[in-house]
Amino acid sequence: MENKKAITLIDRILKNLDATGITSDTLIDDIKELRTYAIEKEVPLAVKVLRYTYEHIEENDSFLIAIPEDSPLEEDTDTEEDTEETEEAEVETVEIDQIESLKYVISLIRNLDNSMNILDLKYFKKVLTEN
Repeated sequence: MENKKAITLIDRILKNLDATGITSDTLIDDIKELRTYAIEKEVPLAVKVLRYTYEHIEENDSFLIAIPEDSPLEEDTDTEEDTEETEEAEVETVEIDQIESLKYVISLIRNLDNSMNILDLKYFKKVLTEN
């Protein structure tokens, strides 16, 4: 994101996560505010992921989604074999570091021109809508 206010907000969210964890109502308000910057930039994927993220936190009082493996989910062009491998990989869950995972999602918003960030945001969108 090129918006300096959005970058400052991202930095504040990351700092607050380190300081207070996922316990503050300010966190949800900050994510909602960050979402408005994504709306201004017209990036629907980021807008949806941020909304699903704060809704997930409101429902669970936590962030229960793991950081994706090094090979994120691709578009729906996967072969059947690839899909089976992906499903198996999803079953193998590692212990979720809730704060690190949430920090990762927020940090992805910083650079929406990076194709890997977009792939990871698609992963989070998929997983957040399944829960």
